[in-house]
Amino acid sequence: MSLVYAKDIAKTYQAGEVQVRAIKGLSFEIEPASFVSFVGPSGSGKTTLLNLIGCLDRPTSGHLTVAGTEVASLGRSDGARFRGKNIGFVFQDFNLIPVLTVYENVEYPLLMTAGYNARERRERIETLLEAVGMTDQLKKYPGQISGGQKQRVAVARALVGSPKVVLADEPTANLDHDTAFMVINLMKSMKAERETAFIFSTHDPKIVGEAEIVYTLEDGLLVSREDRRTGDE
Repeated sequence: MSLVYAKDIAKTYQAGEVQVRAIKGLSFEIEPASFVSFVGPSGSGKTTLLNLIGCLDRPTSGHLTVAGTEVASLGRSDGARFRGKNIGFVFQDFNLIPVLTVYENVEYPLLMTAGYNARERRERIETLLEAVGMTDQLKKYPGQISGGQKQRVAVARALVGSPKVVLADEPTANLDHDTAFMVINLMKSMKAERETAFIFSTHDPKIVGEAEIVYTLEDGLLVSREDRRTGDE
């Protein structure tokens, strides 16, 4: 079964007296444990689409199913619980909480989701910080570590709840070339080890070059799909 299934989804925003059609009837499927990139120019609808998949917004029309749940039917509280259980997020500006340590930033999603005691939280956090090479930095604050280290922490935070999918919006935009490749390779290893799907919105050719499937958006429309595993377009 598809992890993400979209059928004719559309999203229209009201901007004053003008209706803006950000997404215009997209249909696609994303499998579990895949590495997928949505590409296209600014304004093509990439970030809007990630917000829909991440249950941060609802489609105006069409059907969107994530991890077996029709997300348009979720209310605010149900949507928050669903995100906490199934979806992780990685952002281009890291979105770490400056007054929390590295350890506390990774712990934060678990505190927002019921069901984890202190021992379980500690085991999950320590395992992931070791996996991303940040064990020796766990007591530091975001302002005391580099951009690449911040993004490693962000990846650990996104994975700590064992989500089925991680959504990454321009995750390498603020990183230099070498650090960006390090983060991409980290995500690929996490995908392989944890069978988590990574879905990117990006302009970065480094991510596009590593993606298994590339969807191209233009003006809210899906104009092409390239499956590099099979050579299909």
